[in-house]
Amino acid sequence: MDSALIPKGVKRCPMWQFLLGLGIVGAVLAWGVYAMLLCWFKGLNQTNMNDYYGFALWIWADLAVIALGGGAFFSGLLKYIFGKDELKHIINYAVLIGFICYSSALLILAIDIGQPLRGWFIFWHANVHSMLTEVAFCLSCYFSVLTIEYIPLILENRQLDKVPFFHNLSHNMHEIMAVFAATGAFLSFFHQGSLGGVAGVLFGRPFAFREGLLIWPWTFFLFTWSAAAYGPCFTLLITWITEKVTRKKLVKDNVVDLLAKIAGWMIFTYTIAKLCDTARWANITAPGLGQTLADFYTGTAFYGYWILFAEIGLGGILPAIILISPPLRKNPVWRVIALFLGVMGVSLNRWVMVLQVMATPVMPFDKWALYYPSWQEVATTILPVAYGIILIMISYRYLPIFPQEAELNPIEEEAPEPVEATTEPAAELEPAKA
Repeated sequence: MDSALIPKGVKRCPMWQFLLGLGIVGAVLAWGVYAMLLCWFKGLNQTNMNDYYGFALWIWADLAVIALGGGAFFSGLLKYIFGKDELKHIINYAVLIGFICYSSALLILAIDIGQPLRGWFIFWHANVHSMLTEVAFCLSCYFSVLTIEYIPLILENRQLDKVPFFHNLSHNMHEIMAVFAATGAFLSFFHQGSLGGVAGVLFGRPFAFREGLLIWPWTFFLFTWSAAAYGPCFTLLITWITEKVTRKKLVKDNVVDLLAKIAGWMIFTYTIAKLCDTARWANITAPGLGQTLADFYTGTAFYGYWILFAEIGLGGILPAIILISPPLRKNPVWRVIALFLGVMGVSLNRWVMVLQVMATPVMPFDKWALYYPSWQEVATTILPVAYGIILIMISYRYLPIFPQEAELNPIEEEAPEPVEATTEPAAELEPAKA
């Protein structure tokens, strides 16, 4: 029965290995679900959040997965709007990763609000002056877009595709996918930007506050830019990990090279913009609020100058140089290093824009307020990772995610058994009768 569900022309691991993997990851998932239920039934006193940290580890994880999931909207924009047709061989996986990231973000928010049954309040009693309201609407709508983009992939399952209704529905949805790609790019631009804008308008937090264009602080544009730059890096990194786990080549090098090249130039331009923003903030914005650059980096070793260097240098300049240089980009080792550094860089950016903002003292009598999450917060942050791995395992086994897999990994047919030569003398042929 299982073999009838596997896509044609590809080979999968034995069922016992698949179930064993699901069981191991499922145990981690169960641990996270237990911590989530504690937070829901006992309240947010299960966390270490306090008056300094009204939001902490969860919001960092939320912002990080939303940025890393940006590979879905940007790859779709490149493929359907800008005509980069080579990306059709990786767009399915980009959509799956984006679906996992955005559903994880919504799950994290459901835990963070403490009372998920009242989550609908943000839509029914919307604060129209809040950037977070825009984030909630755009995030929910874009998750719906990703669901619509993921449905045709489900319908292409070997058995579902035999049903005429599902076959025709999948075909028709593919025909209009450019509309959803454009809609997703529009929604992503605003919710990615508004997440950055929330930090940029915090006048009472000089580390985050930025000037900007009209009502939008610079962080509005930097968050969108960074998601488009680093999201494809995460897609390529997860693709590489999947290839190593399955011991198969799943995407041709020209597709990987194209997306890595585009990501490299996006990171390069973003890093220049980030350097300009940091220079203006350090020399004009912060001094205008009575702060100096040293105030933000010399109070504790945990937030020293090293974290600024790690974000912009190791997570920005270095991966940009590697990915825009053809010899380095085409080298698998250097390319993976660049992808890993890029994912680290954008995650570190979201970390400082959430946690360092809260840790930095803003009053003369204040001290640095470091934050240590409870085990419940750690477990519920790992929960989406386990959920994502399980969904990738199931989707890879039963759905045609990688169109080039069968071509790159031909299944060797068993050779027919050789016919043994007889040792008996051949019988004489009888003369033909007239």
